[in-house]
Amino acid sequence: MADTAKGPASYFPSIEKKHGRPIADWKDLISSSPLTKHMELVTWLKTEHGLGHGHANALVSHTLAEGTGK
Repeated sequence: MADTAKGPASYFPSIEKKHGRPIADWKDLISSSPLTKHMELVTWLKTEHGLGHGHANALVSHTLAEGTGK
């Protein structure tokens, strides 16, 4: 049985499929943003990049938890 991603990473396959960009690209975008707060980054991804709230939140949560963001 294959391991199933848990938490924010469980959204990654659908994010890549829907938006056509690898997760690494989204993480780089978040990390290079001048924004620093979680909800600022979520709002930015929603308004500037067309992500839904769940997808934006998953990307920001995972990126910040890894320490690759602010």
